[in-house]
Amino acid sequence: MNIPARYANGFLGDIGVPPDPAPMDYNAWFEVFLDGRWFTFDARHNMPRIGRITVARGRDATDIPLATSFGPHTLKTFRVWTEEVEPDVLSALMRRSA
Repeated sequence: MNIPARYANGFLGDIGVPPDPAPMDYNAWFEVFLDGRWFTFDARHNMPRIGRITVARGRDATDIPLATSFGPHTLKTFRVWTEEVEPDVLSALMRRSA
């Protein structure tokens, strides 16, 4: 088929979908280059979603692991929050940061 594709991972909040009592989880998806741009596909959710926070992109999962280390390690805490921002508020923030 010769279609460029890449593996991506990151966070996917609960924006635009019914609330889920479980905390959001680290997620993975793939991106395909078609007609001059990258498109996102998510086999786990199999529906369009908004609010992806991409952490890394690579050829496959071994290119971009969440963590690599030698010996034992303990992650004490790690939190990511996502909130939907109204379009007018987002425009104001973008103007202020430019």
